[in-house]
Amino acid sequence: MSVLLKNILRFIFFILVQVFVLDKVPFIHQYIKPSVFFLFILWLPFGLSRVSLMVIAFLFGLALDYFAGTPGLHSAPCVLIAYLRPFILNIVIQQEKTGVTYSDPSAKSIGLGPYVIYIVSLTLAYHIYLTFIEWMEFGDFLFFLGKVLASSALSLLLIFITEILFFRKVKFKTNAA
Repeated sequence: MSVLLKNILRFIFFILVQVFVLDKVPFIHQYIKPSVFFLFILWLPFGLSRVSLMVIAFLFGLALDYFAGTPGLHSAPCVLIAYLRPFILNIVIQQEKTGVTYSDPSAKSIGLGPYVIYIVSLTLAYHIYLTFIEWMEFGDFLFFLGKVLASSALSLLLIFITEILFFRKVKFKTNAA
């Protein structure tokens, strides 16, 4: 399967799962909302430029906003994590390993420790920005922090379950078509 087709199918899959499954699940608490759709952005290939990542993330967030009826609420955090993604990858893995042998980030391609740091840091960035946009104020900081940490923890749990259930075969960059 070509990389483009695989990413188009992921795009559709993550939007459908978020809109028709996770957004319909009764809340554990009224302020905890699980999100795994942004994993699509984190799984994009290494070779994409920052501008390409940000455009794809904007379109992805816009598609989710359209189906969820939340204009711009998810687009902005998606663009933020697309912007931060190359910085985080450069911090957590050695420069010579970035994109040289494997085509996309995974626990196998960059190592389990760096991959967990990559996923956790961008999940926290997403939820901090999303929660701030929802409230547009810090108000009760402990409540804000609680919502960010609870939503991030539930999202991380779902992301790691997704990683286990949908094991991705990593392709070498030289073998990828």
